[in-house]
Amino acid sequence: MLQNKIYQNYSFEIIKLFITILLSLSLIAWTVRAVNFLDLIVESGYSLITYFEYSILNIFGIITKFIPLSFLLAITIFILRQIQENEFIILWTSGVKKIQIVNLFLFISIIITIFHLFFSIILAPAALNKSRHLLSNQNFTSLLPTFKIQKFTDAFKGLTFIVDNKFENKISNIFLHDDSNNLKNVLVSNQSNNTTTIIAKSGVVEDKALLLYNGNIISSKNNLENEVLKFEKIKIDLTGLTNSTIKQPKIQETSTLKLIGCANNDFFNDKNCKGNFKQEVFPTLNRRIILPFFIPLIALIASLLLIKTKKKLFFNNFSIFGYSFIILLYAELIIRFTGKNLLITNFFVFSPFVLSIMIYAFIKYKFSKEASIDE
Repeated sequence: MLQNKIYQNYSFEIIKLFITILLSLSLIAWTVRAVNFLDLIVESGYSLITYFEYSILNIFGIITKFIPLSFLLAITIFILRQIQENEFIILWTSGVKKIQIVNLFLFISIIITIFHLFFSIILAPAALNKSRHLLSNQNFTSLLPTFKIQKFTDAFKGLTFIVDNKFENKISNIFLHDDSNNLKNVLVSNQSNNTTTIIAKSGVVEDKALLLYNGNIISSKNNLENEVLKFEKIKIDLTGLTNSTIKQPKIQETSTLKLIGCANNDFFNDKNCKGNFKQEVFPTLNRRIILPFFIPLIALIASLLLIKTKKKLFFNNFSIFGYSFIILLYAELIIRFTGKNLLITNFFVFSPFVLSIMIYAFIKYKFSKEASIDE
């Protein structure tokens, strides 16, 4: 009963540490990312609600990336704290074997691995895919944020514009250049033109429309015929504009099932499952499915701290933490090449399992050697 309570307490402490570190790191990264997402309002004219919904959905992808590092920090901090407070010595003297604690760490790491798999395979891709569809279904709400003083803006497909000054919703010295017939409704001729340029002295921005004063409309066709039209006042409806934000889901926003089908000889017959895209599928699948299995390996490397040894150079606190960090760094580096080389792919897939077996066997050998010396 006492051992069970100790195991429960240890499990609770490690998981609590893990969640605290994970949320802290994710919150910092999400805050930085959310600042970058402000471009959705400033550059693309999306609403504040769309910005917040998109930002919140992206936190699931951020959390997934920090799970291995958070577990490494949590398990290392926990073990060092117990060693410093001599709590492990009390366990050893009460008859608890070191390998039992290692097995406990391994059990907790498997729980974290399942948690990571759920996030990386199901939850994160679904949330990121929904965030991309959110941008696809929502169009810009106002032109005003996209106007920048004395800076060319190409936030909308086929339309480039610049203003000399802006105060509230009033703008001056406006230049608009359209090469996608976005402004064809202001032309006298109904025929489509290659380019349309509008120059105006002043104007007012009204949500998705522009009210321009005192300017010229220059339209050209095949760069040969130019048509110039002067105006004193004109209203341009730009409701049909499409912003240049990427609306097609990226590979990290694609469901795992679809990626597996894509890797399996274009099972889903998706036009995106062609060429270089397929080379990116395997690293993404390995990141979602294989990378979480490095977590038990991290737990076993951290368990090396329990070994009594005279070789402090190789088994001190910094060295063992360095081994775990190098493992995570190795996984992040090699995973990028798993779609290009079959040998590298197999090496990556089997390495966490082979290394875990080897380190576990090494730990058992060391513990048995310690036990024989104590006897």
